[in-house]
Amino acid sequence: MASSSVLSVATQCVSRNASSLSINETHKGKAKLGGSTLRFSKSSGRISMTVAVNVSRFEAIPMAPPDPILGVSEAFRADTSDAKLNLGVGAYRTEELQPYVLNVVKKAENLMLERGDNKEYLPIEGLAAFNKATAELLLGADNPAIKEQRVATVQGLSGTGSLRLGAALIERYFPGAKVLISAPTWGNHKNIFNDARVPWSEYRYYDPRTVGLDFEGMIEDIKAAPEGTFVLLHGCAHNPTGIDPTPEQWEKIADVIQQKNHIPFFDVAYQGFASGSLDEDAASVRLFVACGMEVLVAQSYSKNLGLYAERIGAMNVISSSSESATRVKSQLKRLARPMYSNPPVHGAKIVANVVGTPALFDEWKAEMEMMAGRIKNVRQKLYDSISSKDKSGKDWSFILKQIGMFSYTGLNKNQSDNMTNKWHVYMTKDGRISLAGLSLAKCEYLADAIIDSFHNVS
Repeated sequence: MASSSVLSVATQCVSRNASSLSINETHKGKAKLGGSTLRFSKSSGRISMTVAVNVSRFEAIPMAPPDPILGVSEAFRADTSDAKLNLGVGAYRTEELQPYVLNVVKKAENLMLERGDNKEYLPIEGLAAFNKATAELLLGADNPAIKEQRVATVQGLSGTGSLRLGAALIERYFPGAKVLISAPTWGNHKNIFNDARVPWSEYRYYDPRTVGLDFEGMIEDIKAAPEGTFVLLHGCAHNPTGIDPTPEQWEKIADVIQQKNHIPFFDVAYQGFASGSLDEDAASVRLFVACGMEVLVAQSYSKNLGLYAERIGAMNVISSSSESATRVKSQLKRLARPMYSNPPVHGAKIVANVVGTPALFDEWKAEMEMMAGRIKNVRQKLYDSISSKDKSGKDWSFILKQIGMFSYTGLNKNQSDNMTNKWHVYMTKDGRISLAGLSLAKCEYLADAIIDSFHNVS
């Protein structure tokens, strides 16, 4: 209703009921009309009235800042330039820069339709076939930890929800324990531990001088952390840098964590999607488990199966005994129940169908190799384009040394702003670009934008 209409109705209401309203000695009073307060006074036989709208009880809640990653896509959509590129969000695109649904996913969904699968609630821990498949993909089906039933696996809401479940476990059963997080890291890691009320600090990871790994700094900071610290590690394709330790460096990291009695907590978001090999991309996790350590691992199938919107992942705890694994799983379920009750079934059945059907499993591996290969080709073409265009002598080889869908360009905030404002290239302000959103045809344009921003913006 328009405000003038509200006032008219309010005036009529007061006029009709003036004789019944309680007016104190000062000839003033008030009455309620809906969510507003009618304030009136009587003077010389006339009633004057004002309407005071009540202040919302949520008035003190401030406006939240836009998400630094998802906000990039919002700005991209508002840009009308034909040259625009969205290199912010980590989601795979075809060479035509269109979203891609894996053929193997479509076949798995057809199987569900043919069987007439229902939509009944899953148990709190999720789909049993999925939990079995995801633990075996992570560790290898013949891993002793699986055979000895030392793995507690609970289906989670993709990687984010699985990390949040692990954080809740730490907060409840390891009071006062701190989490060490790489500097830099995925933008949501700190939010997850903040909201779970788990304290965290950072360990050195990225070296801006070399645009590579600060391995010595990383080791020093892990050694300096109090005993029993949880160390958050990226299983492969570190986000945002794309810089991974070498196999030899992983062994040293494992040694130091074991010596300090720390607890490794892996975020595995790109298994099979980084190198194209499920086994190669899980090597870091398997190394730590083989060393006899108890390990937390959050998994996601957003990237490697393209199930972004299905929110399918898992939280795994590899324990030293089957008895403790059983207790841990019971508490993960207890934590999950008031959070979201039980997980969604659709994505879990897709994963279970793909992994459990040999023909589909082989097809999935081939599609992962194709997606990983496209990103590798784009990475090579971008490097070739920059190297041929930039005559300054700057070494751009770090682009080829990085792995996965991201490249950490080394551009600062001002230079990243120039990429967007002048060149219509949308990216996060830390200089990260998603090569999954780049096509071979756009590599030279992006090379021009990077060279201009690096050399001409301070």
